[in-house]
Amino acid sequence: MIDDILKDAEQRMQKSIESMRGDMAKIRTGRASPALIEHLMVDYYGSPTPINQVANITVQDARTLGVQPWEKPMVPVVEKAIMEANLGLNPMTAGELIRIPLPPLTEERRKEMVKVAASEGENGKIAIRNIRRDANSDFKSLLKDKEITEDDDKRAQDLVQKLTDKYVCDIDDIVKEKEAEILTV
Repeated sequence: MIDDILKDAEQRMQKSIESMRGDMAKIRTGRASPALIEHLMVDYYGSPTPINQVANITVQDARTLGVQPWEKPMVPVVEKAIMEANLGLNPMTAGELIRIPLPPLTEERRKEMVKVAASEGENGKIAIRNIRRDANSDFKSLLKDKEITEDDDKRAQDLVQKLTDKYVCDIDDIVKEKEAEILTV
């Protein structure tokens, strides 16, 4: 029973790390990345749809993204969605291809991005700690129902704490890596 709770906690912590990596990919660095706009929603014939489901997003060079909608009538709709996203991007349409040049980041903007990355890291740590709390409460309920001994409970809580420490350390590493990436000119 303890092993099941520990496995579940570890899987959930791993998923939290993956989710945080995805959130970090959306944070803009100096380089072009499709992750910057993949999450944007586009009005596809009346229903909101992620942009990557109505268009092909490519990196044309280090500072330019290319978006090619699969249907010609979607070009202005996709362009409008990118402009309204408040990402500081100005798309330019050339026929059926939308080019998005990424302006260079100023020092001030880089510092803001570092703060955003730190905030995402803190959110990840909170998620990990919530998983630890859930696992510990599961152990407490097993102890209360006399399905495990106090020693087992203590040992299980120590194992969950070690897992928590490992994943919090992973989050710190991811945040440091992202900060270095953002501050690189």
